Amino acid sequence: MFTPKYPVSDTLTALRNATRPSQAAPVSAEHHDPAPVPPTRPAINLTPGSTLALVGGGTAVVLIVGAVLVSMLLAVAITGASVAVCAVVVRSLMNHNH
Repeated sequence: MFTPKYPVSDTLTALRNATRPSQAAPVSAEHHDPAPVPPTRPAINLTPGSTLALVGGGTAVVLIVGAVLVSMLLAVAITGASVAVCAVVVRSLMNHNH
């Protein structure tokens, strides 16, 4: 009662019949289909100007990323030093009252 009833698909039998090898005449040994030719890709031509542009762009990216990383490292170092100075001052104020 609660199990679904699926209709019989006509495409399933068509697919089964399509995948079965047909019993046609055997292919003779002399007849060969040509091998598929892979698509050719255009070659990349690097001129001296484009090479210089690539090197310059790569250098600029490395310098910018390096500057950002160094500035982040300096920000962390300055924050840590300021927290350490604040801790020393608070500790000396707490000990001075006793």
